[in-house]
Amino acid sequence: MAETFTGAVVEQLKKNLGDTVDALGGGELDWGAFAIHAFSQLLISVFYVALFVGVYLVVIGLIRLVVGKRRAAHPLFGHVRTGVRYLMGLGALLVILAQFGAGAAFLAAMAKAGLMALGFFVAWLVLGRLIRETMTRYRMDPSIRQLVENLFSVLAVTFAVVTVVAQFGFDVVSIVAGLGIVGIAVGFAAQSTLSNFIAGITLLIERPFRIGDWVTINGQDGKVVKIALRTTWLRTRDNIFTMIPNDSVASSDIINYSAEGATRLNIPVGIAYKESAKAAREVIMPVLRAHPEALQSAGMEPRVLMESLGDSSVNLKAQVWITPDNLDVQPRIMAEILEQIKEALDAAGIEIPFPHLQLFIDDAKGLKPVVEPLYPKLAGD
Repeated sequence: MAETFTGAVVEQLKKNLGDTVDALGGGELDWGAFAIHAFSQLLISVFYVALFVGVYLVVIGLIRLVVGKRRAAHPLFGHVRTGVRYLMGLGALLVILAQFGAGAAFLAAMAKAGLMALGFFVAWLVLGRLIRETMTRYRMDPSIRQLVENLFSVLAVTFAVVTVVAQFGFDVVSIVAGLGIVGIAVGFAAQSTLSNFIAGITLLIERPFRIGDWVTINGQDGKVVKIALRTTWLRTRDNIFTMIPNDSVASSDIINYSAEGATRLNIPVGIAYKESAKAAREVIMPVLRAHPEALQSAGMEPRVLMESLGDSSVNLKAQVWITPDNLDVQPRIMAEILEQIKEALDAAGIEIPFPHLQLFIDDAKGLKPVVEPLYPKLAGD
């Protein structure tokens, strides 16, 4: 049964291939000659591939021998090896295409396009390195560096593709005009993506925040780790990454905790009404001064202020300043200080009250039938 099915499939394939050859004007197909020709071409192609692989290994070995083992570990040698590998692959492809009957004009166009592509790659590496070194030398902002590198890569790839395609006889002007029309249609269908792209460029130019800043965007706290052309990436203190569309970022309120340097922490503390605020301050201040992350410089000294008189407590506010580097651990610092304040107040015998309600009833005659049996003396008064 299986042999019959396999034979039927083979016969059908032969018939379809034969009909295709007849339609192309090739006449009746001789399957034996076709198989011999295909097998021989395959063997020759394998031989050419092996030949180019051997040449590649010899060239790389000679280069490594000349430059030495230590210099061979340099990234530049890796780029050279990639270039040699590309040239060997291009040469093998041209030889194989010629073996299968490709025209001279097509092979010349492919060779020219391949060499141009290699030239663009080398230029991209060299210019990209120069641009990065220049921006680093002038200490440009990381977000601006990222924008320049992205735009340079897009322009280089676009120009390379247009130049390579032109080698095969395509009308580049017509292609660009057609892409412009298609781009208008795509623009209407992808308005959200385009608005995010434009908003991303606006953010990189206006710089309301930079990479490494701690911000609040749309109620989401996090550290800016990347400003892409479409989204902004935040990392929360729980090591959770959040991607926010740039259109939403540009239209929302942005709170930047790192823009002005040091940040002040406000830690609420409540004491009982019977306690002295001055005594509580004398207990809390040594705790604030002793914490290693609390700044002690002029104008940024720790302080304890009375904030308000609450329903059940006198509300104080302990203030300390921390550096932008410590924003990553801000909750830990606040928790440590609050715990140390609690221990210091307990040790000093200063009460930290819990919320309670005191009720006073004047002339509540309606409660007399209830109160009199329980508290006769109180009811008689």
